[in-house]
Amino acid sequence: MKRTKIKLLDTVALVKDMPEFGLVSGQVGTVVEVHNNSAFEIEFANLKGETIAEIPLAANDIMLLHYEKELANS
Repeated sequence: MKRTKIKLLDTVALVKDMPEFGLVSGQVGTVVEVHNNSAFEIEFANLKGETIAEIPLAANDIMLLHYEKELANS
């Protein structure tokens, strides 16, 4: 399976619980900074748009989300 490059402002999901930040697996966040294409600053927010956490994560801690099938296969 081809891995799509994660880019600035992409929508991602956390793949493991991170209780130290109040985050759970599956929680959705936004890439707000890219560090060398293998680490990313991710912002997690509540439904009001308030930031819950903004933390650096490795590529293997997140999963890129897609809104359309064509984007998932690119």
